[in-house]
Amino acid sequence: MDQKGSVSSHQDKPVPRCSLGSSSGLHYGALVNSVSSLAPLASDKPPISQRRAYVAIAVLCYVNLLNYMERYTIAGVLSDIKNFFVISDSTAGLLQTVFICSFLLLAPLFGYLGDRYNRKYIMLCGLSVWLLTAAGSSLVSKSQFWLLVLLRALVGVGEASYSTVAPTIIGDLFSGGQRSVMICIFYIFIPVGSGLGYITGAGSANLTGDWRWALRITPIMGLVGLVLMVFLCPNPPRGAAETHGDGVTGHSSYVEDVKYLLKNKSYVWSSLGVTSLAFLTGALAFWLPTFLARAHVTQGLRPSCTGESCNSTDSYIFGAVTVATGILGGALGTTISRQLRDRFSHADPLICAVGMLGSVPCLFITIFVASSSIPVTYVFIFFGELLLSLNWAVLADILLYVVVPTRRATAEALQITVGHLLGDAGSPYLLGVISDAILSSNPDTSDFRSLMYSLLLCPFMGILGGVFFLITTMYITEDKKAVQRLVEGNLFLRISAPEPQVAFIFRSSSMPL
Repeated sequence: MDQKGSVSSHQDKPVPRCSLGSSSGLHYGALVNSVSSLAPLASDKPPISQRRAYVAIAVLCYVNLLNYMERYTIAGVLSDIKNFFVISDSTAGLLQTVFICSFLLLAPLFGYLGDRYNRKYIMLCGLSVWLLTAAGSSLVSKSQFWLLVLLRALVGVGEASYSTVAPTIIGDLFSGGQRSVMICIFYIFIPVGSGLGYITGAGSANLTGDWRWALRITPIMGLVGLVLMVFLCPNPPRGAAETHGDGVTGHSSYVEDVKYLLKNKSYVWSSLGVTSLAFLTGALAFWLPTFLARAHVTQGLRPSCTGESCNSTDSYIFGAVTVATGILGGALGTTISRQLRDRFSHADPLICAVGMLGSVPCLFITIFVASSSIPVTYVFIFFGELLLSLNWAVLADILLYVVVPTRRATAEALQITVGHLLGDAGSPYLLGVISDAILSSNPDTSDFRSLMYSLLLCPFMGILGGVFFLITTMYITEDKKAVQRLVEGNLFLRISAPEPQVAFIFRSSSMPL
């Protein structure tokens, strides 16, 4: 037999320790010790106590909250920034684009490091960079817009280190249904943090009369997160939750990791769905508060903003809606997933497809009703965001159970890179360019109408994302069955050496499953 991957582990007692070798010949979806069905036995002693794991989750969620608060604070005071620097829609959209670009370019590096080195130290270094650059961006003067752009790019460096590594730590602290719940809680803080970013940004600007104070709140709160992470966040062995605390070791090159992921069709198609979702949510999150503010002006409900301090009511309301729909949608998506997953193996990508496709009519109505009824617009924003929020926790769970533990950080990093590169890295800027182009070609068109027409791109991306998730349903069942066959019938136990020693031998990919 051609043994493509084996490893031995010396223990005081014969507790299996799994390893993935460098072979890229394993069938895609051939997961070892990374699926929910491999939950630890009650009698096994976990490497990290349950209490400490819960504390770690609380710290990770707090920092995740701050990440997304900081990311969307700019959107909450975008009108103030535009008037302060006297810039166009496309230039304003560049602030988010440079942040996302640096974020996605460095994600693969941190994914590589996260699969091989101490993940806690990686997060601490990244968080420190984030705090310094975020605070520094609040000190720019009126003639230093270029410096604000540069500092926003550097903020993405810090966030890339955290977003690629933190979910893999959660995956190594919990397994099974408990992991799904913890991932749900962690990802709920994406919309919650985004919503609070609008609220705290607009509130700080209104209280102080200076939009730059909006960029100083999260760095102050981030110092607390940095201290908490130093003392309360562990670095569990990779795969610890599925291997009864023993962990998984692996020796493979980055190229082999990428080849493995590209053969995993569930991972590839769900990542394309994530890309569509990122494009859609990134564009909406950046431009909807400004769109709503212009809708008020169009209806004659408030005067046009000309000074440095603009009316921030829409940022408050939109932020509150984002928080509420994030919590409800995340909890609802996870609950439906747990109820249906045992009966329908393709339930998770189907839930994501329903969320994406169901949001499309809500988005169309939102865009066209804004000029006549603000309350009705907010109703459909609520339902649209609720449907989109079904996806976040479910998508994270899909990645964790279709990728082996030693390649999860790389998988997170590549998904982030592709998702942001083709998604929200360019969508705010692209919509700004379209809006400016419409204004240039037809000077009689209002800035509200030009932005409205550019936003029509979002529903079409929702349709495309729904199609990608429907394609994922075609492969995810096969991947799960491949896992079951590998675990139940194709994982052989060999005992050798004078000490208690256990080795798992992976069957060659040339042998039929």
